[in-house]
Amino acid sequence: QVQLVESGGGLVQTGGSLRLSCAAPETIFSRNAWAWYRQAPGEQRESIAVIDTDAITNYLDSVKGRFTISRDNAKNTVYLQMNSLKPEDTAVYYCNIVPPTVSWGRGTQVTVSS
Repeated sequence: QVQLVESGGGLVQTGGSLRLSCAAPETIFSRNAWAWYRQAPGEQRESIAVIDTDAITNYLDSVKGRFTISRDNAKNTVYLQMNSLKPEDTAVYYCNIVPPTVSWGRGTQVTVSS
């Protein structure tokens, strides 16, 4: 079974930064587009940043200019650099391929205090 492991979350103040990491199996990493998703309490999970196999990126409008997705094919890892964090960014963050057909990991909690 494919296992995705997200890390790097935490509690930060408004305006702070965090860098999330997602380690994935070598067997699926390099040949897939990847995305970061998030799910806030009482909300549906949403895709917020996507990076394809050519490292072309796309972002949800609400995070554009603040978040940066990147990938390291040598380390089978996808990253999400989050700057200028806002309380509305509070959520559990997950990674998955696009479309998200791999079993979800546990995610990593990001909490932004006002």
